[in-house]
Amino acid sequence: MKTLILPLALTRENKKVKIKKLLGGRGLARKLIDLGLKPGKEVSVIRNQMSGPIIVSLNGGGQIAIGRGLASKIYVEELIYE
Repeated sequence: MKTLILPLALTRENKKVKIKKLLGGRGLARKLIDLGLKPGKEVSVIRNQMSGPIIVSLNGGGQIAIGRGLASKIYVEELIYE
């Protein structure tokens, strides 16, 4: 099993990933944390059509839409089984 670290914006649909790192200033980090997107949190990518917003499902229930620019600042870990 390998891990791959990549921006949330490049994560494929139907993948469960763990947030590893938030890029940007404190204001941006606070906004993401307030949305429930913090390092260590697992989320599932519901929709990513490589255009338009990315829709993720939070483990506690609920879904949020994230713009592509913001999603490119959220680095996630994807497990790859070989």
